[in-house]
Amino acid sequence: MAESPRERTLVKLRTPIEVRFKFLSKTRQDVEQDQIYDGVAPSISAQGCVVSGRIPRLDWVADLLTQKMMLGINLLLPNDPDPIKALGEVGWIERIDEATGKCQIGVTFKDIQPADRNKIFAHQVKAQLPGG
Repeated sequence: MAESPRERTLVKLRTPIEVRFKFLSKTRQDVEQDQIYDGVAPSISAQGCVVSGRIPRLDWVADLLTQKMMLGINLLLPNDPDPIKALGEVGWIERIDEATGKCQIGVTFKDIQPADRNKIFAHQVKAQLPGG
């Protein structure tokens, strides 16, 4: 079976990266948007990541998939005191647990500093090395 484009560029990590994220929208004013949510990134590339986390409202799914709502993301790389900050578009959502809202979210970075993109690339390479 051929891999999808999203699977070709992402590297599955032995130890997922901690992620903090916030839902951002110019058209919605829901109270849940004020909260910061915790999750992990089990797969990452310099172009985007998979966020395993929670969508607090199922009625946000359509806005996320049509890019009316974006994710503000902080990636916490091991041994790096400064989080990587990125603005991301959601490309896909799968495995939503209706009771908890937990799911897998495919994110493409739309705004990220080049130095942070380089940090992700270095972490991605290190993760593929023996003992990395």
